Amino acid sequence: MNTVKTVRELRAAVARARSEGKRIGFVPTMGNLHAGHAALVKKAGERADFVVVSIFVNPLQFGPSEDLDKYPRTLAADQERLLEAGCHLLFTPTVEEMYPDGMDGQTRIHVPGVSEGLCGASRPGHFEGVATVVSKLLNMVQPDLALFGEKDFQQLAIIRKLVRDLNLPVQIFGEPTVRAADGLALSSRNGYLDEQQRAAAPAIYRTLRQLGERIRAGAEDFPALLADARQALEQAGLRPDYLEIREPISLRPGVPGDRQLVILAAAYLGSTRLIDNLSVHLD
Repeated sequence: MNTVKTVRELRAAVARARSEGKRIGFVPTMGNLHAGHAALVKKAGERADFVVVSIFVNPLQFGPSEDLDKYPRTLAADQERLLEAGCHLLFTPTVEEMYPDGMDGQTRIHVPGVSEGLCGASRPGHFEGVATVVSKLLNMVQPDLALFGEKDFQQLAIIRKLVRDLNLPVQIFGEPTVRAADGLALSSRNGYLDEQQRAAAPAIYRTLRQLGERIRAGAEDFPALLADARQALEQAGLRPDYLEIREPISLRPGVPGDRQLVILAAAYLGSTRLIDNLSVHLD
């Protein structure tokens, strides 16, 4: 596995692979990698011949009160994990490489509709930062396909719309959330939880599953269902940020009669904010 830091080196390495007839797969990350990231890299290796991974903690998507400074940087461990997972090229740019004219002068991308509400309401400007950096990375790497985890469901919907609206020549794959044995979605932020909080955290997925079972059984009073689920989260010691039932492509509010739904949740344990979701198929 080769590690490069500049766009020039990145493009030269990708061009060599493409000249050999290789199909390029790409997995963008912010590092501090876990088994969920490794699963994405392995899946990329099944779909492509040459796998590129980026590690970049993007300041453009962090709000002023968020955890940019304390976000874990674990490059050596990440390199070992990526090597085992089958990565061929690792791109680790600096902030200056990504934003050579500074972030204040950076052209930014806003994806309307799907970026509003949910995490978009809780973290103003976050998805503009995500859309901007993903657009830059896709243009830098120019892959045939890119993979993202479904845990960040709203982010995935935004990236799909971004690629579709801007006619970017890349195929986007969403991969299932990788979970711990007790159901908690793997996340870099799980490392912020103390022992008591970690024990309470699986209540998020447990509550989503219970809510999904009630919908599959025919319950259609969504406001009442959501009220019960919020109460369940609170009783488990979590502080809900949002809990909503949406249509999975447009992310409009779900209504009885929809055959495809997604339940999305964000909740706090102490100062740590966790997100999760559950797709509900009624066909």
